[in-house]
Amino acid sequence: MVDSIAQMPSPTVAVILPCYNEEAAIAGVVAAFRKALPVSDIFVFDNASTDGTAAAAKAAGAIVRVEPMKGKGNAVRRAFADIDADIYVMADGDGTYDAASAPRLVDCLRRETLDMVVGIRETSADAAYRPGHVLGNRVFSWLFRNLFRSEFTDILSGFRVFSRRFVKSFPSTSKGFEIELEMSTHAALLRLPTKEIVTPYGERTKGGESKLNTYSDGFRILRRMMSFLRLHRPRFVYSIVAFAGGLLSIGLAFPIVMEFIETGLVPRFPTAILATSIMLAAFLIFVMGVILDSQARYFSETKRLAYLRIGPPPRLDKS
Repeated sequence: MVDSIAQMPSPTVAVILPCYNEEAAIAGVVAAFRKALPVSDIFVFDNASTDGTAAAAKAAGAIVRVEPMKGKGNAVRRAFADIDADIYVMADGDGTYDAASAPRLVDCLRRETLDMVVGIRETSADAAYRPGHVLGNRVFSWLFRNLFRSEFTDILSGFRVFSRRFVKSFPSTSKGFEIELEMSTHAALLRLPTKEIVTPYGERTKGGESKLNTYSDGFRILRRMMSFLRLHRPRFVYSIVAFAGGLLSIGLAFPIVMEFIETGLVPRFPTAILATSIMLAAFLIFVMGVILDSQARYFSETKRLAYLRIGPPPRLDKS
């Protein structure tokens, strides 16, 4: 059995590097991944760059593709649709992720038959990972773990390795940096086998410029997380809204009821009507959540069936 596994052909590996104006870094990143994964195909998806990113990547030996719609999510979605491979490695083109760690992530995926391995970012360089980003990532990861019942500790890491069945069953809709959040959500909702591995995270290559905006991108990520929660756990979300409405209704109605018991009169009739209307609306919202929850379960099962139609990643011989 060991001999037959050893004689199996090596899996095809595709390295995907979405880039926007990374002329200063991309040649070095391509070279680093070429050294770490010499038999892989390295794809650079130029996301409407205005500098020489595409030319630098091509000169470094990468396969260059162009995605004219700006946004990392658009570039990754195009890459997942166009590229066929057994294993996919995704990283940024700014030189912050450690390409030398890629074989370790790939081997982990194969050895344990996983669908996604996430490189947890570990850094001591302040310039590489601004304090606001550190705090935001910790808060978002904490929220995600509690809202989606998962164990991810770095949901926004852009250094990931995927199986083919993950990539080809991933219905991405994100346009920008929320793409990593969407990947984590997909894995959490389908209960896919995943793992996190600590990897070094360094400073950007000199001459490069960060594309992240702490506040606007953070707000977009939070809004997207709430949108995913509403779509995939509607009963939970709508129950909270219904409960809040019910409390408000009771708060408005309580003094009216007490006054009616004491005097037999309802002097604040408009408030009574308002309280009744809010309670009815809260009940309808709760029922809506139950109905949407059934629909969400159906879509989840449909995605699970699409996932199961594709075989697992080629297994690495443990011996």
